[in-house]
Amino acid sequence: MTRPPSPAHALRAAACCALLSLLAIGSLAARVPVPQVAIDPVTGVVGVDPPKLTAAYWIARQPQPDRVLLDRAGIAAQNARMRRDDPAIHDLRALPAQLPRAQVVEAIQALSARPTRTLYGLDGQALDAAALDALQASLALDAVPAATPLRYGLVTHRADLRTFPTAQRVFSSLDDHDIDRFQESALFPGDAVAVLHESRDGQWLFVTSERYSAWIEKRFVGLGSAQQVFDYGARGPYRVVTGATATTVFTPEQPQVSQLQLDMGVRVPVLADWAPTQPVNGQLPYTAWVIQLPIRNADGTLALVPALLPRTADTAADYLPLTPRNFIAQAFKFLGERYGWGHAYDARDCSGFTSEVYRSFGVLLPRNTSQQAVSPALDRIAFAPDDPDAKRLTAVRQLALGDLVYIPGHVMVVLGHANGLAYVIHDTAGGGWAGADGRRVAGHLNGVSVTPLEPMLASDTASYVDRITNIQRIRPKAQE
Repeated sequence: MTRPPSPAHALRAAACCALLSLLAIGSLAARVPVPQVAIDPVTGVVGVDPPKLTAAYWIARQPQPDRVLLDRAGIAAQNARMRRDDPAIHDLRALPAQLPRAQVVEAIQALSARPTRTLYGLDGQALDAAALDALQASLALDAVPAATPLRYGLVTHRADLRTFPTAQRVFSSLDDHDIDRFQESALFPGDAVAVLHESRDGQWLFVTSERYSAWIEKRFVGLGSAQQVFDYGARGPYRVVTGATATTVFTPEQPQVSQLQLDMGVRVPVLADWAPTQPVNGQLPYTAWVIQLPIRNADGTLALVPALLPRTADTAADYLPLTPRNFIAQAFKFLGERYGWGHAYDARDCSGFTSEVYRSFGVLLPRNTSQQAVSPALDRIAFAPDDPDAKRLTAVRQLALGDLVYIPGHVMVVLGHANGLAYVIHDTAGGGWAGADGRRVAGHLNGVSVTPLEPMLASDTASYVDRITNIQRIRPKAQE
C-alpha cells in the first residue's frame, strides 16, 4: 500500500468516541468558568427544552437557511484535497499490483497487536494467554507470501470491521457490554476494498477501504477485477440515501438484496433503462427504483444484480445541496439513535455520525476522531493545553453551523447559538453536567443528543470547553 494503516488504528480510543467519563484522565484543572444553566424539567438535560429537539427550531435561527455553504465544485475540490493531503485516506486505484510481505505484515500488525490490557468475554471470563495466542495464530502471518497479488472486491452487505478475524465481543470491564474492543468500524453495500490477506480459517479477509483497514467477514465481499470494482457506480443516474437508513424491498428470489440496510450517504446506481413491464425478482418495479447492487456468488466472485428500492424511501437523485436547512435536517434524522461504538448495533458512533451526515452532501471525512481532528485538508483551529481561556472562549462564541468540535475521543457538530450558549448535536455514550448541588451528573445520554457546549463537564474538574483540542470547518479554503 502507498499508505499503510497507522498504528493509531490499534489504539481504538482514536477510532471512535469513548465513554466521556474517560476524559477525566489527566490532571488539567477546569479553567474556563462553567455557566450555571438550569436542567429542563421535561427533558432532564441541562439547557435543553423540547423545542430545541426539533430541526425547525434551529433552521428558524438561520438568517439564510437556503444559502449554499459549499457548492458542488467546492465539495469536489475539498474531496480532492482530502484524498491528496490526508494520510488517513487510501487511494485504492494507486495501489501496486502486488505488495511485499513486509508491508502486508506491518499493516496487519499495526491493527491486530496482541492486547496488553485485560479483556473480558460475554461470559465474564478474562481472555487468558491461550485465547490471546489463538487470536495471533488466526492472523496467519506465516502464510503471507513474499509478494501478495492484490485482489479487489465490493462489499455486499453492511459488515463490521474487526480488530481480529473473529466475531467474539470483548470488553474492558465486567459491567459494560456496549463498547466491544474488537469493533473497529463498518463498511456498506457498494464500498470498494483491496484484499491483502486471509485469516487462518479462511472466513475473514484483511482489507483496505478508502478510509479504513481491518478484518471483514469474507461472506460479505464479492471479488472481481479492478475494473469491475471501480466501474461500479462510476456513472449515473443514482439514488443517494438521505434518510438515516433505507431498506430494499423484501424478495425471496434474491435473498442477498432482500431488506438490505443502506445507510445515509450510500449512493447506488439506478438501472434507468429497465423496462417498466419487466418484473424485478417477481415484482413489477413501478412503485420502486430499480437499483443495481453487488452480491457474492457461491464461488466468491462478484455479480451485479437488480434490486428494488421503494420510492417512498428517503432518497434523492444526487447528493443534497449543502445548505443550513439541509444540514440541520440531515443531522436531526439520527436524533435519538442508540450510540453504537465502531458502528455497532447497525448504528454509528460520534465520528461515524459526523461522517454520514456530511456524506449525504458528498463530503469525504476521515473515519476516526483523531484523524478528523488534525486533517490537513480541513480548515483547522488547534488548541494547546496551556492556551489562554480567552482563545477558547472566543472560538466558542464564533462557532458556526456545521463546525466540528473535538475533545479527546469525541466530536460534536455545531447547530448554532441560543440563550448565550453554543449548541451541538453529537452521538455520545456519556455526557455530564453540574447538578443543583454543584456535583457532576452523569448524563448517560447514550445516543444522538442535543446539548449546549459550555455547561458540559468531561470530569469533575474539567469542562468540555477546557478539553477542546481542535475545531475543524468544511468551507472554501484560501487559494493554495
